[in-house]
Amino acid sequence: MCYPMSPNDGSIDLAYELEDKPPMPKAVLLGLQHVAAMFVPTIAVAIIVAGAIGIGSGDTTYLIQMVLIFSGLATLVQVFPIGPVGARLPIVMGSSFAFVGAAISIGGQYGLDAVFGAIVIAALVEVLIGWQYKRVKQLFPPLVTGLIVMIIGLYLIPTGMDYAAGGAEAADYGAVHHLALAALVLGITVGMNLFMDGVWRILSILIGIVVGYAAAIAIGIVDFGAVANASWFALPRPGRFGFSLEPIAILTFVAIHITAAIESIGDMSGITAAEGRNPDDSEIRGGLIVDGLGSSLGAVFGAFPLTTFSQNVGIINFTGVMSRYVVGIGGVVLLGLGFIPKVSAVVATIPDSVLGGAVLVMFGMVMASGLRLIFLNERMNRRNMVIIAVSIGLGLGVELRPEIFESMPQGVDIFFGNAVIMTAIAAVLLNTLVPRPDGDYDVGLEEPIDGDDPSPHDPSVVQED
Repeated sequence: MCYPMSPNDGSIDLAYELEDKPPMPKAVLLGLQHVAAMFVPTIAVAIIVAGAIGIGSGDTTYLIQMVLIFSGLATLVQVFPIGPVGARLPIVMGSSFAFVGAAISIGGQYGLDAVFGAIVIAALVEVLIGWQYKRVKQLFPPLVTGLIVMIIGLYLIPTGMDYAAGGAEAADYGAVHHLALAALVLGITVGMNLFMDGVWRILSILIGIVVGYAAAIAIGIVDFGAVANASWFALPRPGRFGFSLEPIAILTFVAIHITAAIESIGDMSGITAAEGRNPDDSEIRGGLIVDGLGSSLGAVFGAFPLTTFSQNVGIINFTGVMSRYVVGIGGVVLLGLGFIPKVSAVVATIPDSVLGGAVLVMFGMVMASGLRLIFLNERMNRRNMVIIAVSIGLGLGVELRPEIFESMPQGVDIFFGNAVIMTAIAAVLLNTLVPRPDGDYDVGLEEPIDGDDPSPHDPSVVQED
């Protein structure tokens, strides 16, 4: 027996849609789940840069505070826009590892005043991109944005593995207890998501982290020493590290902010993919303006640049909870943690290996979201398959073998050595220059192309019973 398949717009089964408001107790737990997923990675940027430059513990604590305060503020503006500023999407903001290398290099050579002076200026390039997005949006059809989302997930997976092994700098990297904790969290998270329903499914990541954390305390690998030394309350102070303008520093951060803008477009596409659509112009424009203004204003007070957090995109697609009000609660929690360093210190004691079991799932879901964007909006013909192959191949290639640029002029590796920007360049160029086959469509899968197999989700396709 044959019968038509129901149309598929690519959306997932959402437990809570964008404008839904879960009951407050559940919403708080869901918001904490987002915070737990991004807390350590976002404060790690401040910790790594401070350690490499060699500043004191007091300044390091202050840097962590500023990252949390401005991550919370930027998240709230993304969720609850102020006029055209903000995407009105469940976007969690935080400091990105993309800025770590440049911050260490420039901070070591010129000082933190040059780092923050450069960020104040360079971050505004994202505002410019957002403001003029209508002029360039034709460069980012579903094929391109899907590839960007895919590469974000793929290139972050090694980071997830480092977390699962105890942290990239851990003296006992890969120890059995680290791998066991990561496996425990991974098993609980995936098992609850696949085999349970209701609140147990949508809180699977948070429950996995809590159980893993309890196990880590039980085996004695959690150090609470920093909690006792942390203060109860602290306020931000503008210009604490001073400002200076160095041309090389500014150009370096401009290049990285362009990369961050492309990555943010990919993250926003990954979020709206849960609804089976691409982000509209106002969402991308508002989201990029928050990226830029939040980073520039944050640098005035000593916060490292902010960008969308990809693992939280994975949480949305993994749990089916897209409510922006849930993420708004997460933003309030981040803001509060920034003003109460002692509470932040407690959260920071969660071992990397516990987080590793969760972020591996999140990064994988980001990649899967990008794949879904492509599969549901583009045909798998020869042209598109070649574009996918070249773009992903180059993106992963420069990420895994950055040393190929060692003989190139200084600064080339900062721009072309980034997986996201290399994938984006290849995808945009090929998609723009290579003509589509006759009869192909820019978006959709309404009809098969002559000589190509129809996609399996085409409504015209029938299945035999």
